[in-house]
Amino acid sequence: MEVFLVGSVASRSNHTIFSREVLACNHTTTRKIETRLCSSLSSNDKSRTIAPYQSLNLRSCAHKTFLHSLWQLNGRFISQGGFFLIKPEFIPQLRKFAIGIRKKIKCSERFNNLVPLFSFRIIVTMMLAMTLGVSVSRTPSWALSGENLLFLEAWRTIDRAYIDKTFNGQSWFRYRENALRSEPMNTREETYAAIRKMIATLDDPFTRFLEPGKFKSLRSGTQNTLTGVGLSIGYPAKNDKSISGLMVISAAPGGPAYRAGISSGDLILAIDDTSTQNMGIYDAADRLQGTEGSGVELIVRHGDETRHLSLKREKVLLNPVKSRICRVPGLGEEAPLIGYIKLTAFNQNASGAVREAIETLRGNNVHAFVLDLRDNSGGLFPEGIEIAKIWLNKGVIVYICDSRGVRDIYDTDGSNAVAASEPLAVLVNKGTASASEILAGALKDNKRAVLFGEPTFGKGKIQSVFELSDGSGLAVTVARYETPDHTDIDKVLSLSVADYVMTCKLISLFH
Repeated sequence: MEVFLVGSVASRSNHTIFSREVLACNHTTTRKIETRLCSSLSSNDKSRTIAPYQSLNLRSCAHKTFLHSLWQLNGRFISQGGFFLIKPEFIPQLRKFAIGIRKKIKCSERFNNLVPLFSFRIIVTMMLAMTLGVSVSRTPSWALSGENLLFLEAWRTIDRAYIDKTFNGQSWFRYRENALRSEPMNTREETYAAIRKMIATLDDPFTRFLEPGKFKSLRSGTQNTLTGVGLSIGYPAKNDKSISGLMVISAAPGGPAYRAGISSGDLILAIDDTSTQNMGIYDAADRLQGTEGSGVELIVRHGDETRHLSLKREKVLLNPVKSRICRVPGLGEEAPLIGYIKLTAFNQNASGAVREAIETLRGNNVHAFVLDLRDNSGGLFPEGIEIAKIWLNKGVIVYICDSRGVRDIYDTDGSNAVAASEPLAVLVNKGTASASEILAGALKDNKRAVLFGEPTFGKGKIQSVFELSDGSGLAVTVARYETPDHTDIDKVLSLSVADYVMTCKLISLFH
């Protein structure tokens, strides 16, 4: 430790006279100061400046150990805090402290025997570190603007909910600090741009930011109505590089796109003369939606045929369930009755509508059911779980997984079952995606139903929607799912189906 005097300094034989100014000490080594103090405090000088310390007999082992420990601890504190200041008015207190040490010096040896010195150092050092940590972590609120706080709200939402805790191989905390320093956030639009830029670093097309109007539109789309052309779209399979544009997952029955002949598997090449080759699905969805009665131009490819279509946006009623009674052809009036249920979307009305359809069909003496999930692109995850419970007595419905494996299991004990015994067939195609695949996989793996049709779309990621304080929102990928047989279908393996001949018969019967 080097001693610097602020003010006058005079040296006399073995001691130093300190001026009544501020004494500043900066730590460099502990042994040097211990040697100096031991030699100066044990001198024969009878000056009153030194007298109170002479009786301490610092040559004793206990004193040296205590002093050495004290200066080591003081050195650690100074190395963190900078300079340690002693004001003149503290000197009388230090003298009292010395007298107190003299009275209790015998207790120190007993204390050292009971509590090891290194344990004492660790405890006190931890207390200092915690104190310093708290003071550093308290970022003053006045230093952050309202726009900064909105950005941090979005950052925290993703930090807590996002499935990939490596955040696409980047330091998520470092990104936050760099963004707060370098990204302009003076207006709300600049803040939104900063949030979008942050989300883009995740390289996840399903995690996105929603401005207040779009967030409200998304909510309405999961409820009853949506204004647009009635299309659900997605990305083509990544392994097929020859396909460009956006793929139609399904067209809402009775909607403008459905009436124009657009079907699942078609490619949208352009929207209002803007190519979709590098367009995100949510940007495309925004372009397809709009004011009721307004027009939109589409270039659509079906197989080898390319068509230019002019569609008018309208309010598409999302009635999720249609049902009817069918008979097996060729058996006349004695043919068993089959209840056909078409489920088009998983909105807030879906599970209740399915229950109502089953009860109505059962009241007409049906002996079996067909559940049609073709061109159902998904929707609300909880509704998919509730509908699976309608058909199952017991069993696992889905495993929810993150980067570390299974984190949650959804199952049923049969308490919500309505139709768990009648024969059940499920129709699927390449437009069957997301929550539809969860339901179909649960029924297939629990041996409750046989699947017929085409391999499904293969979207095995789950998003949750979070509202921010200004009315905007975030759709965040929170997990992936596996079927009860631990099949991960996300762009890897779609749900398989039964034999082709039986599929053709069923589809011709219920088309």
